[in-house]
This record gives sequence, C-alpha cells and structure tokens, in this order.
Amino acid sequence: MEKIWLKHYEKGVPEKIDYPDKPLNQLFEEAARDYPDTPAVIFMGKKISFKELQKAIDQFAAALYALGIRQGDRVAIILPNLPQYPMVHYAIMKLGAIIVPTNPLYVERELEHQMNDSGAKAVVVLDLIYPRLKAIKDKTSLENVIVTGVKDYLPGLLKLLYPIKAKKEGSFVKVEKAPGIHFFQDLMKASYSKPPEVTVKMDDIGMLLYTGGTTGVSKGAVLLHKNLVANAYQVRYWITDTHEG
Repeated sequence: MEKIWLKHYEKGVPEKIDYPDKPLNQLFEEAARDYPDTPAVIFMGKKISFKELQKAIDQFAAALYALGIRQGDRVAIILPNLPQYPMVHYAIMKLGAIIVPTNPLYVERELEHQMNDSGAKAVVVLDLIYPRLKAIKDKTSLENVIVTGVKDYLPGLLKLLYPIKAKKEGSFVKVEKAPGIHFFQDLMKASYSKPPEVTVKMDDIGMLLYTGGTTGVSKGAVLLHKNLVANAYQVRYWITDTHEG
C-alpha cells in the first residue's frame, strides 16, 4: 500500500519512530541529568532549570506520598499553564499514581462529575478556582486539596505586586486553612522521607483525560504510559527544528 500521507511530511520528519520503553517521568529525570542547567520553564521572565524542576518534582512526590497517595491512586490537576503544572504532573507519575487533568473553566456540576467519575483522592487547584471546588468537595471522594496560585512562582517584584493588583481587580481569593486543605508552597518547604521507588509498566494507566462533553457528560479516556510517550515523541519529531537539550 502506498503511504500517500508521507508526501505531506515536512523534510526531516521520520516515517517511523522508535519509542523508548520508559515512562515520561524517567525520561525527564534523564534530561535533568544530561542538561541540569538548561532552562526547562520560563515563566514571566523567571527561569527554572531542569535540575531545579526535578528537585521540585521529587519534593512534591514526597509530599503526596506523605498525604497517602499510592500507586494507582487518582490525583486531579485543575491548573492553567504555570510552573506548578509539570511539577505536579511528573510527581504524580513518579509515584505510579494516575493523573486526572481537569478543565479550569469547569463549573461546579462539571467538577463534581469528574472528581467522582475518576475517583480522585487528591487535587491540586488554583486559588481562583478553589471556591468552585469547595462548593462540591463534600460530595466527592477527595481527601486532600492542595491550593496554589499564580504568584507562587512569579519573579521578585511581580510576586510582591500581584496580590495588590488582584485585590484591586477583585480577583483576590483568601483560602482558609482547614483539615484536608493544604498550601502548595507549605508542602514544598516541608521535610519528608523519600518515598519508595515504584515499578511503572508501559501498559499501566498514566492518565485519565476527559472529553469535552459535547454529546453528554465528559468521559475519561484511558491513556497508558506508552500512549503518553508516543504522543510526546510524535510532537518532538513533527517539529523539525527542535533538538536535544
């Protein structure tokens, strides 16, 4: 059979890809080892190196383990594009737990459905979204809620000015500490024992990615670790001007 679609590939895009038999978190650890000082994240002018990001991932994995998260547990993420996202994402993977990305635009009814349908035990949520989650938390299986904010990883002066701007614009949200409610920055400063190493197989579930719900309630698509690795490698090779490091 003639593969006519190959004619439309840009120069440099391979016809086939050999996928590594390693989960994404292990591949990231290798990148942090090989390119420790290379910027992994740039946020509002602040640079976080691969080494710094890996250290944050390890710290948050230890925090999640201390909160009772174990292999196979579901942990939801309700965040926009912030430095915290890869920290949380890879920390969940490191424990062999399952990531449940959740749309930050969801209203209470949609949040309740996804938390219950996925069986999430914990969630990392943006402070601006927390009031919506708080309204439905007791109707879910959530045991721990971890709250973070845009300002947590802003560079110096912006970090000081952000709360003032938020209050002026009416977008400031005060979250009260309570049992089961934790602040991301507190967990990142605490001291924990190193969690035990887990064996993650490529056929294990890595993520429950929910559909848009255009034909009814959203449904969780099961993504195995090998699916996530394949997706990452396909993007990497499709963008032909990328390079290692």
